[in-house]
Amino acid sequence: MARGHPVPPMIERFIHHVRVEPPPADETAAGARARLADKFPRTALRRMTHLGLLLGSVLDGAPLGPEDALVYASTYAETRALEDFLLSFPAASPLLFQTSIHPGGVQQVLIGRQQPIARLWPHAGRTRLVEQALLTALLEPAPRVALVGGEERGTWMIESGIASDQAFSFATVLTRDAAGAAGRVGFNSGNSVDEPCPALDAFASALRERRALAWLGAGGSWTLEWR
Repeated sequence: MARGHPVPPMIERFIHHVRVEPPPADETAAGARARLADKFPRTALRRMTHLGLLLGSVLDGAPLGPEDALVYASTYAETRALEDFLLSFPAASPLLFQTSIHPGGVQQVLIGRQQPIARLWPHAGRTRLVEQALLTALLEPAPRVALVGGEERGTWMIESGIASDQAFSFATVLTRDAAGAAGRVGFNSGNSVDEPCPALDAFASALRERRALAWLGAGGSWTLEWR
């Protein structure tokens, strides 16, 4: 008698912290500093980029410790900070230069809050950025992994396709403990769906709306489910 095919293996983690920041459409970095000032040390606030401020907002209250890891995803990162510096020419602004080369958004938050973590995994990309970041989070050995991402809204770089047309950020803490979880993200080696990998902003919207997702990845299928 022929044996049946084995059940495809699944790797999964459970969602225990979800915050998404959709700032006002016309908000600037200065506006974000005023709106979110109470969430950051005064010494760090002045040099933070808009994306750093948004990431700090969604990471506020996230249960992270020195044994945990963080996966960071962004396609364009601090393009607005770079735009502002380039616009200051020919009298280049030293402050805008300093901001444009400052550590990345999530590093600004960790440094300012003196928050040690075991590992930081930064990812940049477009088509499969969400899948790459999630796979890193699911394979990371730390008991808790913060999956964090976002963009700051560009201006003149948008026309060249090298800046985001919207600002947003999100943070979720993923663990292997199902008790009390708000949802679950998993990867199965079977191909059960044919939807493409969502873009980073679409994934952030699904987190904010607690909306389920399923898509075809490289060698398997992904699911985002809620309880």
